[in-house]
Amino acid sequence: MADPKGFLTTGREVAQTRPVGERVKDWNEVYVPGSLLPIISKQAGRCMDCGIPFCHNGCPLGNLIPEWNDYAYREDWSAASERLHATNNFPEFTGRLCPAPCESACVLGINQPAVTIKNVEVSIIDKAWDSGDVTPQPPERLSGKTVAVIGSGPAGLAAAQQLTRAGHTVVVYERADRIGGLLRYGIPEFKMEKSHINRRIQQMRAEGTKFRTEIEIGTDIDAAKLRRRYDSIVIAAGATVSRDLPVPGRELNGVHFAMEYLPLANKVQEGDLTVTPITAEGKHVVVIGGGDTGADCVGTAHRQGAASVTQLEIMPQPGEDRNANQPWPTFPMLYKVTSAHEEGGERVYSVSTTHFEGDEDGNVQSLHLIEVEFKDGKLEQKAGTERVIPAQLVTLAMGFTGTDQANGLVQQFGLGLDERGNIARDEDYATNVDGVYVAGDAGRGQSLIVWAIAEGRSAARGVDRFLTGASALPAPIRPTDRSLTV
Repeated sequence: MADPKGFLTTGREVAQTRPVGERVKDWNEVYVPGSLLPIISKQAGRCMDCGIPFCHNGCPLGNLIPEWNDYAYREDWSAASERLHATNNFPEFTGRLCPAPCESACVLGINQPAVTIKNVEVSIIDKAWDSGDVTPQPPERLSGKTVAVIGSGPAGLAAAQQLTRAGHTVVVYERADRIGGLLRYGIPEFKMEKSHINRRIQQMRAEGTKFRTEIEIGTDIDAAKLRRRYDSIVIAAGATVSRDLPVPGRELNGVHFAMEYLPLANKVQEGDLTVTPITAEGKHVVVIGGGDTGADCVGTAHRQGAASVTQLEIMPQPGEDRNANQPWPTFPMLYKVTSAHEEGGERVYSVSTTHFEGDEDGNVQSLHLIEVEFKDGKLEQKAGTERVIPAQLVTLAMGFTGTDQANGLVQQFGLGLDERGNIARDEDYATNVDGVYVAGDAGRGQSLIVWAIAEGRSAARGVDRFLTGASALPAPIRPTDRSLTV
């Protein structure tokens, strides 16, 4: 145990953010650089090293949280990094982007503020990079087997790194022009700077992983040709089909999916564009959807100089405390104020969009909404609550419905689907096609980054066993393991 009295003597402190007026003028990460390290050892000392560490169950990766908390408390950063990497290939991603279900499961959180597990995690890995503790780990020998990984998001990258380290020759195919999937183009720079992706890619290249960009399997390369070329295939193409809003006026100019809007802003930061063709500058912006993607749209709109930003959510506003039907250690639905919400704008709950109105040139100008409520488990509109708000840019951030089937990937492979429309797989992440495996959102449906990495690692073990008959790679989870974080 790090500090036997730490949870009694030390209060919770979290990462310090830069002033709103400063950070909305740039695209750098919102946190004050270096602000965590002076406090993080004491924060790690709040960990009680519980006899049954429920944080393990709350984390799909099974992170060894009490162990690296102890090392962080003692400032043994090298050992902390080793324990962190034992279960997680990319802690700098999860430490910035994960909603931290581990903290919801923290035993201290029963009656006190939970341990700042996420902040400890990101401090350990940032220190490891600065100290040179993160180095390439190429295999001692090659197996002679080849694997293609389709998709370079967190699931694909995790599978590729594990399989490369197992000695297989791995090639990652990505349809975008850069590696990273939604990490690259779906996550704004202010939430995670892309330098973190770039240096991981450099590490993976040094280990032997090969990358091919601007190649879409099913369109640019036929699935049959890919199967002939490789001994096994991992599909980690994500769940990239955005949920639409089929209401009158949807066709108006200025109504876009979030994944049409956010990537263009990131391309400006990459230097590909001088200005984005979809901008919030000077406009009344409405974001439909109250989740993390919606918050990303809010923060992006602030930085582009929106006249106003309104975020709509069809569900009621969550409370600040757990509901009785979401007891510890489950992951509760709580009211969250993200860094983007700190920067301004209005959040409106329990409303549904009925239609959009535009001008004579076909540009959206306003949005009509109505209040809704749940009665007997059904969503009903409240008569007399209709109103109109200005909307010159609307982003639809209502989640994703499944894997893109328009490019022919699913059909060409002949893949089976489950009842939710995801690619079906068995206990080893194998599909109905021999040698073809699936990991991440493509098989699970829209989920968390920690689930993606965990599934990528697990699928890699399944592939390794398929190719060699046995595997020393870890298998954190099974597809049927829904844990406590669903």
